[in-house]
Amino acid sequence: MWILIPAYEPDARMVALVEDLSRGGWRVLVVDDGSGPRFARPFDQVASRGAVVLRHGANHGKAAALRTGFAWLLRHAPGEPVVCADSDGQHTATDIALVADALARRADGGLDDAVVLGVRAFTGEVPFRSRLGNRATTAMLAAVTGRRISDTQTGLRGYPAGLLPWAMSVSGERFAYELSLLLDASRRHIPMVEVRVGTVYLDHNASSHFRPVIDSARVLAPLGLFAASSLLCFGIDAAALMALDRWTGSLAAAVVGARVLSAGVNFALNRRVVFRAGGPAAPQAVRYLALASALLAASYLSLLLLTTLGVPLLAAKVTTDLGLWLLSFGVQRAAVFTHRRQHVVAVPPGRAQESCERTVNTHGITPQTHV
Repeated sequence: MWILIPAYEPDARMVALVEDLSRGGWRVLVVDDGSGPRFARPFDQVASRGAVVLRHGANHGKAAALRTGFAWLLRHAPGEPVVCADSDGQHTATDIALVADALARRADGGLDDAVVLGVRAFTGEVPFRSRLGNRATTAMLAAVTGRRISDTQTGLRGYPAGLLPWAMSVSGERFAYELSLLLDASRRHIPMVEVRVGTVYLDHNASSHFRPVIDSARVLAPLGLFAASSLLCFGIDAAALMALDRWTGSLAAAVVGARVLSAGVNFALNRRVVFRAGGPAAPQAVRYLALASALLAASYLSLLLLTTLGVPLLAAKVTTDLGLWLLSFGVQRAAVFTHRRQHVVAVPPGRAQESCERTVNTHGITPQTHV
């Protein structure tokens, strides 16, 4: 099993970590993400201790460094799992071994399809920014995906060999890439296993590049797209209703025609843009229509109940529509726009090698690697 460490302007803590890992018999791959000549010494030190070192010609961010490492492993160590760890001392060799052991146990049991997350308890003296950021992204990820992950910020993650092509295919840059991996894993029903590790923060986590507001907002992107789709289709429904009523002179025909048009647009947008669903469209359309029928009945029953209890009609309408809108998002995400048969992106060996070569060329890795 390999340990992959993306690093940008590291210090002696990375060297100490690689030394600990080397003494434990782990094979280590370090990606220098354009740290420059001033930081050459730590990389030379880990190379002298047996680590493989790949170099970016310029800084491209953690996502690019991880993809470079994944591409190298697919080419030079096919079929082998990897544990990703940070270089700033927050992940110890002991915790890395816990994640690696969890990967190995699943493989021994014939289960080779899960991402293993080294999660922290966030107890003790945890910097406010880190505590706030983790709670915010955890809540938002649960709202968007329906799955609760206790530590969304962890960079300590284990990937079986079969998931490396998928991990390379997920879009996103810098810190957003790691959030995108969690979102895409949830969408594809890829299992995620949590392993409790220690909570280590050095210098109040000054080395972290996480931005609580910006990066948390990225998690809400699917919910925002869903809201935009809903508002757009509301406008289409209203405009079509008025046009069809004037054209046909029949309110019933106008209502039905406008709803069919807006529902068709909503289905297409949600399928392709919001949830990016794969698989055949016909079964999803059937489930979408069933959900729409159920929501219509639920809306009527809710309004009837609330108004009977004395709630004003407008307040009942707003409460009902908001609740059903959130329910609709969850059901569409979990049951309507889902394709469970192929949850891993399969990349043939030739394509995997091409992907590796593209990564090497794009990010400017020097031709030589230290071994």
